[in-house]
Amino acid sequence: MEWVDRLNEAIAYIEEHLTDELDNKQLGRIACCSAYHFERMFAYMAGVPLSEYIRRRRMSLAAVDLQANGMRILDAALKYGYSSPTAFNRAFQAVHGIAPSAAKKAGARVKSFPPIVFTITVKGAEEMNYRIETKEAFRVVGVSVPLHREIEQNFAVIPPKWQEITQNGTLQKLVGMMDTPPMGVLGVSTCSDDGPWRYYIAVATTQPRGELEEYVVPAATWAIFPGRGPGQSIQELEKRIVTEWLPTSGYEYGNAADIEVYLNADPQNSEYEVWIPVVKRQQ
Repeated sequence: MEWVDRLNEAIAYIEEHLTDELDNKQLGRIACCSAYHFERMFAYMAGVPLSEYIRRRRMSLAAVDLQANGMRILDAALKYGYSSPTAFNRAFQAVHGIAPSAAKKAGARVKSFPPIVFTITVKGAEEMNYRIETKEAFRVVGVSVPLHREIEQNFAVIPPKWQEITQNGTLQKLVGMMDTPPMGVLGVSTCSDDGPWRYYIAVATTQPRGELEEYVVPAATWAIFPGRGPGQSIQELEKRIVTEWLPTSGYEYGNAADIEVYLNADPQNSEYEVWIPVVKRQQ
């Protein structure tokens, strides 16, 4: 299947450039999506963040260089992109559980992480409801935080921002400004390859923004999935979209914002929608 073939081509690109500074934008281009969407898709499908996968592969090869090829620790550090032996030692120990100097000793045990190969696994035990909707551009107003290029680090940034605006009254103010669809509090991830990555907590509105920020969500087509449940359930739905729906849907990621639409304020039984920008896959 072409979609999976492109993912495996991206893995091949990683393997060919493990001793270089990897360009995540190029990985996205190979997979026909943005760097952000590639990293998220990879993490959901591989079960490990892209940055961690790359570190494991580099340290697997570094262990071979140290043990079988007798390479000096400094040379291995430089080969795999570490400017100092200290940083290399830290990365090596995080993967193997021992220092590089210990790995060079006879009988030392190290770990091997082979390259990932993506395949399609047929699941479908649980139905997924969705609709496809094309919308003109619309304006949102709210607050934002910068998103980190290593996506997993954003879990330490986004929840505190939600808590902050809930406590200082900004969230209630935003709810009062809401006057155009989509009618809900929005989490908007703007992560194109051409601009800064930001996460907006906002509402669609025609009202003046005052001291708040604004962003115009570009016209696009979205696959929209409804969900319900506490906290982590929205991440679980997003994972199912990427691993179960997207590979066989006839669509691929489009170049637009990802949107979470929160339809009520109950944190224990939230109703929400996940909007994934899509374009029809080229045959």
